Amino acid sequence: MSKSTRTILDVLLFFVAFMVIQAAVTIVVGLIDPQWVSHPTAIIISTSVSSLLTILLFFLARWTPLRRDYLRSKPWKVLVWAAVLTFGTIIPSEVLNEAIGAKMPEEMEQVFTHIMRSPWGYLVVGILAPVAEEVVFRGAILRVLLKVFSQERRWVAIMLSALLFAAAHGNMAQIPHAFLIGLLLGWMYYRTGSIFPGLVMHWVNNSIAYVTVMLMPGLQDANLIDLLQGDHMKEMLYVGFSLFVMLPAIYQLHLNMKRTPQEITENEDI
Repeated sequence: MSKSTRTILDVLLFFVAFMVIQAAVTIVVGLIDPQWVSHPTAIIISTSVSSLLTILLFFLARWTPLRRDYLRSKPWKVLVWAAVLTFGTIIPSEVLNEAIGAKMPEEMEQVFTHIMRSPWGYLVVGILAPVAEEVVFRGAILRVLLKVFSQERRWVAIMLSALLFAAAHGNMAQIPHAFLIGLLLGWMYYRTGSIFPGLVMHWVNNSIAYVTVMLMPGLQDANLIDLLQGDHMKEMLYVGFSLFVMLPAIYQLHLNMKRTPQEITENEDI
């Protein structure tokens, strides 16, 4: 079996395992009580269980290497700038969603809001889901993809992992933002060989969404342009301010993520 074929099979295995675990846990909850399966509490429980099972499987099967070499290097600047970068992505992603008309179905929006307004919902959305997704999409899928693309074509591996990451979210309201964030998460993994910078960014991103729903209920389904009363100039100013946050953060990450591609290939860790 060629290396490319083995990589394709590995990527399919990782992606299918991730999706099957989520589906299987949901089915089990449905068998317990079919009318409860779409209840926010049931979704919190099933998502928590599926995330924990995913993390355990990928570590125990060694699909994602469990090492702490990167944290021992004390990369605090990288982690801080990864968090800062997240704030710069929110408004541009929202503007993109509005431009393409991406909107979450109303029923899903209501369930999502109930989950986000629960303290236990933060355990799922803010902690377990980011860990599980980084373990799968960067620590396993992108890790093996990077081994089969040349240095000049590593962006293809990053894009493929971002596409799979976006597809796993399953609704058009989240897919554009997930894809763009997936590109940044993949870039950080490529440069560091660790999921920790991406995990920080993922955690901050989901935490912003959680805090927004908690502090400003009803805002999550409002368009930015409507909140600005149709003032496109203000919208552009918001986008410009976001770029003033995003671009310096990307530049600082570029400066501080100093490991070479060869080192990443030879010594992947989380």
